[in-house]
Amino acid sequence: MTVKVRMLPALGLAATNCYIIGDDATGEALLIDPVENAPALLQAVEAEGWTLKLILATHGHFDHVLASAQLKELSGAPFYINERDQFLLDALPETGLRFTGQRFPQAAVPDRYLTDASETLTLGDITLETLFTPGHAPGHISYFWREASLLFSGDCLFEGSIGRTDLPGSDHETLMRSITDVLLPLGDEVQVLPGHGDFTTLGQERQTNPFIRSYLADRE
Repeated sequence: MTVKVRMLPALGLAATNCYIIGDDATGEALLIDPVENAPALLQAVEAEGWTLKLILATHGHFDHVLASAQLKELSGAPFYINERDQFLLDALPETGLRFTGQRFPQAAVPDRYLTDASETLTLGDITLETLFTPGHAPGHISYFWREASLLFSGDCLFEGSIGRTDLPGSDHETLMRSITDVLLPLGDEVQVLPGHGDFTTLGQERQTNPFIRSYLADRE
């Protein structure tokens, strides 16, 4: 396989993970969650000999889209996100005031809205399925690379934890349904590449994640 993943870990104010998936055969790449410092993100893509062709966001919280506008401008790559998180993009400058005392730059204007229904995104030999997994954010999308059994879970699911549900538009019950009804059925062997922290697997989280264990026990 000529497709590979590069992880840029713990970037920015919230130690957010950014992922680049590139195809050596075509030289094309996509990026999941443009965290911050667009020139550095683009340099990481180009260091692999790739050209950035697509920018994806798992959701609209600032730490996942802060570099979206500049990265889109520098690369010419389109930016995709679910429309339900447009309000978070609109609020990005004011969000900066709350967190840092200074305005964040405006987010990129989406070139396409991802739908709630699952769809397939293809770039060369890279094929990602979109999975609508709201709860942490109303438009949260997880990306599943079925061929490689890799799940880019954003802030839906972490090693031993789950996404926050005390934020505008979030809901705990909705998040737990996303995890148990959408993600866990993908299979225990699927490796989870989250928006924060270390890798895990769906099997490990099914067995040890206290939030999942408690929720599943309550449903029995």
